[in-house]
Amino acid sequence: MTHDYLNDLNEAQRQAVIHTEGPSLVIAGAGAGKTRVLTYRIANLLSKGIPAWNILALTFTNKAAREMKERIARIIDPETARHLWMGTFHSIFAKILRMEGEKLGYKSNYTIYDSTDSKSLVRAIIRELNLDDNVYKPGVIASRISMSKNNLVTASMYAADALMQEYDKASRMPLLSDIYRIYASRCFKANAMDFDDLLLNTNILFRDFPDVLVAYQAKFHYILVDEYQDTNYAQYLIIKKLAANRRNICVVGDDAQSIYSFRGARIENILEFRNDYEDYKLYKLEQNYRSTQTIVNAANEIIANNEGQIRKKVYSSNEIGERLQVIQALTDTEEGFNISSDIFDKRFSRQLNWSDFAVLYRTNAQSRIFEETLRRKNIPYKIYGGLSFYERKEIKDILAYFRMVINPEDEEALKRIINYPKRGIGETTVYKVFEIASGMNVSPWIVVTDAEKHAGHFNSGTVGKLKCFAELVKTMSVGSDTVDAFTKARDIAFASGILKELREGRSPEEVSRYENLEELLNAIKIFTEAAETNGEPSILEAYMANVALLTDQDSEKEEDRDKVTLMTMHSAKGLEFKHVYITGLEDTLFPSPLSAGNPRELEEERRLFYVAVTRAEKLATLSYALNRYKWGNLERCNPSRFLREIDPKFLDYPQTGGKPFQGRNFTGSRAASLREQTQNYKPAGSLKRMTRAETVSVVPFDGSDPSDFAEGDTVQHERFGNGLIISIEGKPPNITATVEFEDYGRKKLLLRFAKLRKV
Repeated sequence: MTHDYLNDLNEAQRQAVIHTEGPSLVIAGAGAGKTRVLTYRIANLLSKGIPAWNILALTFTNKAAREMKERIARIIDPETARHLWMGTFHSIFAKILRMEGEKLGYKSNYTIYDSTDSKSLVRAIIRELNLDDNVYKPGVIASRISMSKNNLVTASMYAADALMQEYDKASRMPLLSDIYRIYASRCFKANAMDFDDLLLNTNILFRDFPDVLVAYQAKFHYILVDEYQDTNYAQYLIIKKLAANRRNICVVGDDAQSIYSFRGARIENILEFRNDYEDYKLYKLEQNYRSTQTIVNAANEIIANNEGQIRKKVYSSNEIGERLQVIQALTDTEEGFNISSDIFDKRFSRQLNWSDFAVLYRTNAQSRIFEETLRRKNIPYKIYGGLSFYERKEIKDILAYFRMVINPEDEEALKRIINYPKRGIGETTVYKVFEIASGMNVSPWIVVTDAEKHAGHFNSGTVGKLKCFAELVKTMSVGSDTVDAFTKARDIAFASGILKELREGRSPEEVSRYENLEELLNAIKIFTEAAETNGEPSILEAYMANVALLTDQDSEKEEDRDKVTLMTMHSAKGLEFKHVYITGLEDTLFPSPLSAGNPRELEEERRLFYVAVTRAEKLATLSYALNRYKWGNLERCNPSRFLREIDPKFLDYPQTGGKPFQGRNFTGSRAASLREQTQNYKPAGSLKRMTRAETVSVVPFDGSDPSDFAEGDTVQHERFGNGLIISIEGKPPNITATVEFEDYGRKKLLLRFAKLRKV
């Protein structure tokens, strides 16, 4: 690496880059340039003469690996960068298993099952065992199997664990271990691995074949791991084994951004690094290059409340910036209007793009209100983490054909395409095929190709149809290991009949599906050309090995780019936006009620809030509602405790002229009334139609005109006191209102007699 590149780094980054020997822990605060440090550290190793194939760099997204490799290619040279072992955990271990999997009984052309395939197989097993899928829910079972594998618990180990068996009985799922055993057997028989198998089988490979482990230990002189706080037990163990001899391991991450325990991530991996490697060196990257000083200071206030952390003091040399805005809404619907209006105003008043805005929420269900309110204002938006390009039916259909051509034993692919496009092979026939295969302990493909041997189960017409399908697959397979991916994919699209079926469609949906298939072929063409340019395999099998490990970030379309982004806070990690809206900041929603009373889980919720705030470059807006619908009922809410952890000097309240909201909902006092909660209340943005009186005055009591009331109105009753109208029903003169009173709860009143007064 030249001196010029080292000058791009601050002193802390520079130290983390140039000290390459021995174990290193790089704690990188949000926006502190960890990707640059990883990239330059690798480039520095290469400049010292370390061969590229002796460096292993593990990331969590294909996008991160691709960007790092492109940077290294510019710094050193493209040819050297090409030989780096750099990629996601799953892609690197999938590559190792392609070469070494035969030792475990797998063929090199094994299929990688995605979550849809896994759930489909679990669902089929539940059905075959005649179990109630309302008790044995496929999603729950698949999740339990996944978590077991991530903790290196195989099907046989699971069945032998008495505690797990007792737990399953208590959960009314005593046969879960049987489902796991059959699931593992069926995957193996289909020459398929799911995502978790890539980690589990790599661990088994290194455990059972020490010579293989020694070979890879000798191969990888330097190991670098990104986002180390997100590693699970299986990943941790593989890394530890590979680094055991040379101990040249560098892990980069931020314990303050460890938010994926529900996926098996263990914050202990990064917190206890010092115990695993007592001679480690610690480097702290504390300068935030992304956010304003105010945002960074507020984030520090939040995370300081966590006990389990490696302490650091993140700072920013950027502009001081605006204080974090706090917006209060009476209801969750109004929260949606507030934010949509604010986005609309800021976009035009500050001359920004729609893509400069992101709305973050704790749960996916919250997106509905924001979708509706954004649509009403004709604001374009996209839901991040929604249905990805590769999850669309037409794409999964053609990919299933590709999978069958490469690995005919793939039973999930067979199930998907055997009668698509329709060729007269019904569900009964498919069921018989799988039943015979199970009885013979062979793959369903064997039964299909030898249909004549099973004439006792199928009539002559069905035998003929199965033979035709088998011949189709065999014909499409010819040349698949020599012809380039694009040519073979195009031929399969024609031969299968999918292209013809979609091209004949005339509805907008059918046209869209045809265009998606065209887009896929375009992507395969780009892959083919890039592979041939780089001297890498360009056949269909190489493409499928790549596409099986893609994420949503890898399939963003051009037309999706200038839109407001809606996403969960978990999905936002690693991203950044000029303006970020953090919504639903209520104690019954965020922190999650599931974390109540559990300090460990509450700390993770706080880390999630920290991640959300640090996504903002220029402005973070914090929003909550005083009332939110739950199961059809409007329930009172208290603002999140996390709001009270931020020093008021970093907060602004645009609805009240900058003054904090009053009452127990924000300050924590229990004595405040509904009047105090709505004091000085004005909706955010330009939502003038929802104005409220600034104060509640006391005058001689008489009721307002019953026809003047509307849902959401604040009212007073002579006896019950202050309340909020939840709903209005009926027609004059028998209009009734359901009112939530502060001291007397919910009452249903006939308005012509109730003498309610509008506040």
